[in-house]
Amino acid sequence: MDGIFSINKQPGMTSHDVVARVRRLVHQKRVGHSGTLDPSASGVLPVCLGQATRVAEYLSESGKEYRATIHFGTVTTTYDADGAVVRESPVDLSRERIAAVLPDFTGDLMQVPPVYSAIKRAGQRAYELARAGETVIMEPRNVTIYDLRLESWEPPELELDVSCSKGTYIRSLAYDLGERLGPGAYLSRLVRTRSGPFTLKDSLTLEELEAALADGTWKDHLFAPDTALLDRRAVILAQENEKRVRNGQMMRFLPLARPLDAPPAFDGELLRAYTVDGRFVGILRWSAEHTAWRPEKVLDCAPVEE
Repeated sequence: MDGIFSINKQPGMTSHDVVARVRRLVHQKRVGHSGTLDPSASGVLPVCLGQATRVAEYLSESGKEYRATIHFGTVTTTYDADGAVVRESPVDLSRERIAAVLPDFTGDLMQVPPVYSAIKRAGQRAYELARAGETVIMEPRNVTIYDLRLESWEPPELELDVSCSKGTYIRSLAYDLGERLGPGAYLSRLVRTRSGPFTLKDSLTLEELEAALADGTWKDHLFAPDTALLDRRAVILAQENEKRVRNGQMMRFLPLARPLDAPPAFDGELLRAYTVDGRFVGILRWSAEHTAWRPEKVLDCAPVEE
């Protein structure tokens, strides 16, 4: 079973819990997730099986979308509903005032992650250090917020649709908005509505996956491993180059069964590679230094005949 299930994770489960449950359901060891979701959050969590685990990292690089509910007037230690209350303030905000500051939170930003996060400091998770009572200094990180759309304002709660890059902490966005507007805020609810190419409508709950496995319809929900890379250019390899890819050889000149429509656009460009009969062989990366395509990931599909 090689492919990707898009799971609609429910609140209360860790991403690791979901992987462990899928592993038991499919009776397969090679299972991993792409893009951790906080235990309190719900929504899209791509789970890769078999050969698809080889491309999970590229899914993690993809953009994400969220529906965030932000509660104003209260600040917590964790920036969400699970933390201890730090302070409370009255809320006197209009929809117009909130909308006016949202453009300042879009684009390329330096964002400080929450102290209660899984980011490592001196080899330990930041949240472990914080729980032990140690002072943890979190360094700002560059993130991109592509779009913020105000969906509703029913004081003291704001609903936002967020489109952002990987590594963006919506909890930090909630905290920063609260500080900018004055009364403070925390993230009270979070639903990931898209992760890379996968959306909520593509996703199954674990119960729905179990039912699909039982009635044999699971294949209708299993995405091919290359789904993670459909935004990349693709090439069909001639037979001799398929052999070179399998042997890990760089290809300075690439005689292709189907040529690329343009030269490499930039150093490090990724290229999906297929056999003449349509099998996904793996991923090539362009090296400007060597002016050649280098095999980066090779999948264990059936080898070419001699």
